[in-house]
Amino acid sequence: MRHLIIYAHPNSKSLNHQLLETVTERLRSANHEIEIRDLNQINFNPVLSLEDMQGQRMGKVADDVQTEQDFISWAEHITFIYPIWWTGMPALMKGYIDRVFSYGFAYRYDQGIQKGLLTGKKTVIINTHGKSHDEYERMGMDKALSLTSDQGIFLYSGFEIIQHFFFDQADRASSEDVEIWKEQIKNRY
Repeated sequence: MRHLIIYAHPNSKSLNHQLLETVTERLRSANHEIEIRDLNQINFNPVLSLEDMQGQRMGKVADDVQTEQDFISWAEHITFIYPIWWTGMPALMKGYIDRVFSYGFAYRYDQGIQKGLLTGKKTVIINTHGKSHDEYERMGMDKALSLTSDQGIFLYSGFEIIQHFFFDQADRASSEDVEIWKEQIKNRY
């Protein structure tokens, strides 16, 4: 299977990077084809410009966006790995979505009805966050995150969500917690 991993965290010593390595090692051990797009490492420009917007309306995208769209088109399974910062995805990942999941590529409207164009693609989303699951549930943030990312981005674009991991209290996770999370990830793949 062709796997694409889209990763956004600036620290190569972070928990998110450990989770990236876990996914990568698991996929390699099963002889899958893998491409990793480390958005910090490739210095992806997350700013959706007026030029981008005008080009999207004409079915044209910038070269860097076309490269990312080609990777997504190639992939059968896409894994997104990023932390939750300020109750959402990092600006770099959000900008990637803004620019790459463009009209005519990720979605379109047929007679006023929205249609996701990335159907047939499976996805796993791996997030870390600082608050506990209980705190997020009391605040309604668990539902908000699922609504804004799962419904508002991934399902909207046609993905089949296999699993969305939310690893909580990540800034103070014990080594035992991290090992449990890694095992959960390995079992998913």
